[in-house]
Formats: sequence, C-alpha cells, structure tokens
Amino acid sequence: MHRLLDNRHFLGLLFMLPAAALLLVFLAYPLGLGTWLGFTDTKIGRDGVWVGWENYAFLVQDPMALLSLFNTLVYTIVASVLKFVLGLWLALLLNRHLPFKSFLRAIVLLPFIVPTALSAIAFWWIYDSQFSVISWALTKMGIIDRYIDFLGEPWLARGSTIAANVWRGVPFVAICLLAGLQTVSPSLYEAAAIDGASRWQQFRHVTLPMLTPIIAVVMTFSVLFTFTDFQLIYVLTRGGPLNATHLMATLSFQRAIPGGALGEGAALATAMIPFLLAAILFSYFGLQRRKWQQGGSDQ
Repeated sequence: MHRLLDNRHFLGLLFMLPAAALLLVFLAYPLGLGTWLGFTDTKIGRDGVWVGWENYAFLVQDPMALLSLFNTLVYTIVASVLKFVLGLWLALLLNRHLPFKSFLRAIVLLPFIVPTALSAIAFWWIYDSQFSVISWALTKMGIIDRYIDFLGEPWLARGSTIAANVWRGVPFVAICLLAGLQTVSPSLYEAAAIDGASRWQQFRHVTLPMLTPIIAVVMTFSVLFTFTDFQLIYVLTRGGPLNATHLMATLSFQRAIPGGALGEGAALATAMIPFLLAAILFSYFGLQRRKWQQGGSDQ
C-alpha cells in the first residue's frame, strides 16, 4: 500500500475519484436515464415499455417539435453572434486606459451575476404591454402613439427574448476576452505600429490571431448555454405567444412534466445532444488547426 501511495499515477487516480463520482451521479446517470426513457413510452405514474425509435419518428413529423428546433437555432445563432460582437467590443474598450477601469469592469459583470429568474422578471416588466418603460419613453418622445406588445407578437417576442439573453451573456464573453487581451504582449502592437500597420490592421493581424483559441472556447460555452437555455424563456414567455419562443428545452419540459409524457420529453431532450456535440467538435477541430499551446504556427 505504501508503494502505491508513492506512485504518482495511482495518487492522481485516487484524487480524481471524488470528482469522477460526482460526474457519474449527477451527469452520467441522468444522461443515461434520459436516453433510456427516450426509447420508452413512460408516463408519469406508469412504467413504460420499450418502443424503440417511435418517439423520435413522432418528433420528426411533429410541427411543434420542428418549430421548437427552428426557434432554438434562431435564438442560438442570433444571440451568440450578438454576444460575440458586443463582448469583443466591450473587451477592447475595457482594455484601454480608462478612469475607474476596475469599477467599470465590476459593473459589467452585474448582468451575469444576477440570477436568471430575477433578470427574466425584470425584462417581463420592461416588455409589459401596459407598463413597459420602453414604450412609455418612446411615447413621451413622440416616436410611437401606442404601447408596443413586445411579448404578444411572434417575431417581436423572439427578438425580445434574444435581447434579454444577450444582455445576460455579454459580460461573460467580454470578461473572458478581456482576460485574453491581457496576455497579448504590447511589444507586438509596437512592432506592428513601427511597420506602419493601422489600428484595423493591428486588430486583424495581431489581436484576432492571438485571441483565436480563447474565442473558440468562450463561444463554445456561449453556444451551449444559449442552446440549452430554459429559465429565461420559461419565466419570461412560457413558450408563447403561439409557441413562437418555445425552445427544445422548454418544450421538452412541457411534454415531460406538465404533459406527463416522460418518454416523449426525454426523446426531445436527447435530440439536442447531436447539436451540442457539433458545437463542441467545431471548436475542437478549430483549435487543432493552431499550435497555439506550443507557440507555433498553423498546421
């Protein structure tokens, strides 16, 4: 036993056991159970039987499930692009020598720190058809003559939920990219300036290449968080109006818990896995194209 404790490989495995147990109990088991339920017709209060691909065949032909897929893709793509653009702009701004820079960085983190449910309730008030502060301000300025029903029109509701998600997600992207900017050596910009590079050329040929690995990791997490978003949508719209904001996560919950069809809800949740794996693999292979870990160049 003493020899085993002196073995660094054995000690490494020993120290990893608690984390592995947590992953097994809270991640692997729920994932395995959900996958198995997706192949059964289990209902709440009744054990199901194996039905194979029947649930998935039904979802492929279900207009509601297809609409939720469309909503999820639109929500994820638009929100992720906006979060990246705004987050990068904010990171570049905070990386400058500004007065009260530390205070501003702390303020930027507030939207990300606030619990999602509280943020959703705040936006629910902001978007209210009768008491919206946005509609009130626009009315006072004479831009509109009646209040906007932000959550009552399908595309307005989609845009409103995306705006709320962007507001919450931009700080995460900005702070992570700001940390990456702090690692870029000022000598690179000095050398580029001596060579006559403009601000845009410095950004394109120095900043972006150095941030590429961080951008890949940050945007992978951003896409995963956005694709699986549940709290914001459920509190803000419950999938309405006319199911225009139902995402795959919220529809899966609705079918499984209030609807009682655990098998169908689990199948819908499991159907999200290929999209999540695609996002992870895209980031992985993107990083493999660069030898940034060893300070090398592209392969």
